[in-house]
Amino acid sequence: MLASHRVAHSGGTSSPPQKARPRRRRFWSDRAALAGLILVSLNVLAFILAPWISPHPPEAQNMAARLKPPSETHTFGTDEYGRDVLSRVIWAARPSLTVGVLAVALAMPVGTLIGVLAGYKRGRFDMVATHLADTLLSIPSLILGLTVVAVLGPSTFNLIIAIALSLVPNFIRLARGPTIALAEREFVQAARALGVPEWRIIGFHILPNLVGQVMVMSTLYMATAIRAEASLSFLGLGIQPPTPSWGNMLRSGVDRILFAPWLAVYPGLAIVLAILGFNLLGDALRDALDPRLRKE
Repeated sequence: MLASHRVAHSGGTSSPPQKARPRRRRFWSDRAALAGLILVSLNVLAFILAPWISPHPPEAQNMAARLKPPSETHTFGTDEYGRDVLSRVIWAARPSLTVGVLAVALAMPVGTLIGVLAGYKRGRFDMVATHLADTLLSIPSLILGLTVVAVLGPSTFNLIIAIALSLVPNFIRLARGPTIALAEREFVQAARALGVPEWRIIGFHILPNLVGQVMVMSTLYMATAIRAEASLSFLGLGIQPPTPSWGNMLRSGVDRILFAPWLAVYPGLAIVLAILGFNLLGDALRDALDPRLRKE
């Protein structure tokens, strides 16, 4: 009985400390990982330091300098209201990252909890959760986001809700499969035999074994959230002008792409680099935590 008790509280498959060092070396030796970390860090720095590193106020207008090409005074040129494009690109990192982080932070616990409960309890709850996830996944995320924002109205809060709703089924799928496997492990079976409550088994034995995988995938879904925010803002259902957003800046630039291409090129490049950074970082973290993927 005491042996079973020790097994039940061993925490499952946690890795010994010495295994963390090869994982760190594998991460830091990966050039793609470093590139992703640099790109993500630049976005975070722009988010934090925007008031100090932007050369001009993002909403300051100067009609005498409207639609000026890149120059020493305005590195990325100016828009149709004479606003500095570089300053607006820097400040646009704030709403884009805010929406991305909050959408993932909302979808992650909701989807993970539903997935864990579905995988652990099985039966009717699992069937309902699986059908719900399949239904939401069958709808393109952009269409789902458009529907939610169109119904609720364009606002930052509604934008976060729409993107989070499109990400929830991904976390359900992510958590359900490993939970089914963990529920059959010896330490979980021992905990059940000892009469440990279900909430304690889930909270202390199953969830800790999913945290690493869920956090890694959250990094990848950040890229999806940023792309969704940019797409909805481009369509006029996301961040509303005059607040700068890469999506609404890109929309304004597309209308003037032939005679003022810098208006679309720089916000478009910012979107690409942000998505690329989170994808590279997420892929590198996943490879570092799962050596089998690296061998393949």
